[in-house]
Amino acid sequence: MRQSDIVAEVSNDKQTLTALVEQDNRVVYFYIFAREDLRDRFPKMRACWVRNLVPAPVNDDTDAMEQGMAPMLAAQYCRNLEGEAPLDPAQIQILWNESDDGAALWYQGLLLAVIPGWSLYIDHSVCYSAGCIKQNPLTFPLGSASTNTQCELAEKTRLFWRDWQNEFTNPWPKIQRKLLESYEDRFGPSLKYYLINQGNWPPMAISQHEDEENYYFFTVGMSIRPMPQIDIIFNDEAEKHRRIELAFSVGKEYVTEENAVQMASALSGYAQVPWTTLSWLGEGHTLMSPMAPLGFEGHVISSALCGPADKMRLPKIYGDPVNQFWVSPVFTSELEFAQAKPNGGFELVAAMIENDIGFVFAPRSAVI
Repeated sequence: MRQSDIVAEVSNDKQTLTALVEQDNRVVYFYIFAREDLRDRFPKMRACWVRNLVPAPVNDDTDAMEQGMAPMLAAQYCRNLEGEAPLDPAQIQILWNESDDGAALWYQGLLLAVIPGWSLYIDHSVCYSAGCIKQNPLTFPLGSASTNTQCELAEKTRLFWRDWQNEFTNPWPKIQRKLLESYEDRFGPSLKYYLINQGNWPPMAISQHEDEENYYFFTVGMSIRPMPQIDIIFNDEAEKHRRIELAFSVGKEYVTEENAVQMASALSGYAQVPWTTLSWLGEGHTLMSPMAPLGFEGHVISSALCGPADKMRLPKIYGDPVNQFWVSPVFTSELEFAQAKPNGGFELVAAMIENDIGFVFAPRSAVI
């Protein structure tokens, strides 16, 4: 029995997950596992059978499992009963999905396997293999784009990355322009523009605007990629929640422009949170930040703090609506209240609105 070889290994964009392909002289598997410091949340490696390299066993390969080896797939589930050729490492391509939590295995231009991002957040492993023809304990059939959404999504992801890697089809100039136009239509021209992606993909920035009374700051580009977990939480309504941009505003009578920029720098860190933590941001969520104004502990994010007259309609990105959340500083007591119980953030926002606290930051007393 030859020892298993890792023939491909690729980490995702934020280095939170690693995907690898492993094969011995019997079988090929595709795996995803979490970085060590995230394994308390994601302890289970996701495993996907890809192909047998020798004739398929008649029954489930329990002997291999008992010996701690990757099991072959039983014949009744296999497209190819005689086994297939080992994978050539030079022909393997692993593509992470847009939300950075799932991946697809391509080989010689053909899709072999998919481990969807949402499978990371449930108790059991779910995966799809092109070599499988019938559901079984190891994998689901991948099928085709016309029969399986996962196959269709993998193809869309392949085209997504192809566009971003081509200078002629790069979507960024169009996305950037549309977002800035939305901000400028409501809050005037962009006076300053701060890059916050440190030269990495995706491109992201903060656009600064102002009027006679307030400074305004908006993220540009956060909505390029969908947030993790959204598909499993919101299911059929996921498209309504998966893309966001953040905003911050402060009154000129309270701060200088330099102080306003410093306060708004919290947006830079928050813009990375969904993908560095494999989580998501939504109405009433709270975050701690050293960039919160003096005396405040962090922020609550909310679209409800912004009245109908001040709401902006952001352009759709990849066909999805984009939600804008205002980042509002909160005291320690408010942060603790919001985090102490389910929907505490909603109750905090309701209390703030009841006390006439809006999306523009101004000195205030605690409402909790």
